[in-house]
Amino acid sequence: MARTVDAEQAARRREAITLAAARLFATQGFEQTTVADIARSVDLSAGSVFYYFPDKRAVFRAVFERDLPLSRELVARFADAERPVAAVLEFVAELAADARDPSASGLLVELLRQAGRDPELVAVVTRNARIVREGLAGLIARGIADGAVDAALDPDEAAAWIQTIVDAVYLNADPARDPAPALRRTVERYLRPRPEDTGGSDGNEDG
Repeated sequence: MARTVDAEQAARRREAITLAAARLFATQGFEQTTVADIARSVDLSAGSVFYYFPDKRAVFRAVFERDLPLSRELVARFADAERPVAAVLEFVAELAADARDPSASGLLVELLRQAGRDPELVAVVTRNARIVREGLAGLIARGIADGAVDAALDPDEAAAWIQTIVDAVYLNADPARDPAPALRRTVERYLRPRPEDTGGSDGNEDG
């Protein structure tokens, strides 16, 4: 029982360190944030941080490693949705849900700065992007098969494009504005079958 309690406590402390570090990295930048800063923000000593992480770069990677299980859960949640297009729109809304967090754009900018200096970080981000892209591509492929998505689209390329739009939402995040409605319209119109494919007219339909 003691080992279970210790493991749970270690997991909680590691998570607390990671979340506190994410806020500091977003506002101060990776280079300007010290391990001492991180430790102070969670009432630990710098030595305690090194007990859970080998170095500061490992802490930074952990911020993005948190996304891996969350992305897998998100893909699994929508995998068997009856309406693929609606599932894509909900999926994308979930991906962009944190864009209004004041630290969101700062953290993404810092990720772009540090990616060229840390191959392990790139591997983590690439793995997460692949999970999301494959989940979106599967839904888009089903939508094409159902006639609900433009048949001219390549599912994988379309999924990658949608991810690019979500990234842009984070880079241009404004805490005072909700990006969800515009993001939804953009993705919905992109996926919509062309009139010539459905036999409809190119009117002013707005789904």
